[in-house]
Amino acid sequence: MRIKGLPMVFAAVLAVFLIMEAAGYYIGSRAQVADRGLPQTKGLRAENRALRAKLEGLAPKGIHIVIDTADNTLFLKNGAKTLKAVVISSGSGSILKDTAGKRQWVFDTPRGEYAVKSKIKNPNWIKPDWAFIEEGESIPSELKDRVEEGVLGEYALGFGSGYFIHGTLYRRLLGRSVTHGCIRVGDQDLKAVYNASPIGTRIFIF
Repeated sequence: MRIKGLPMVFAAVLAVFLIMEAAGYYIGSRAQVADRGLPQTKGLRAENRALRAKLEGLAPKGIHIVIDTADNTLFLKNGAKTLKAVVISSGSGSILKDTAGKRQWVFDTPRGEYAVKSKIKNPNWIKPDWAFIEEGESIPSELKDRVEEGVLGEYALGFGSGYFIHGTLYRRLLGRSVTHGCIRVGDQDLKAVYNASPIGTRIFIF
């Protein structure tokens, strides 16, 4: 199609503009009808209520843990109610490379949905390879040489792949992103979270 006296491209743009104008008028007319409280508004409200109910149905029920790694805050919740909000430390995001090999580690807290898989009182830390590399030490061959006591606090909640919510000796660093991926919590707050969270408690990390 060609509009007399106009180039093809300009004619096409003009045609699109006219179509958009017509659509805008149609949408505007529908909005005006809705604003007058006609039956169409009732239908929209009913649809809104149905969607709200569906979203509420997806919300976690019962005790669960929500961790905001950007704000370094852990929320212990029961349904929509917040029982406790505590300051934590989460993953630093730093990278460690093994100069003797091709391995590297990214010290970030994983995001997503998890669950409490284990609960341990007075946990020992089984130091992984990266801990020795980071300290410039040789990696031991004996398991007993990897065990370190008293650095994880009095309680630990494991949520898979070696990650834990645990205590810390570095309380002054709470509120900062300084860990190797685990969630560090102060002693009293950790005890409350530990006691309130049975095995299977859902954990949401973002």
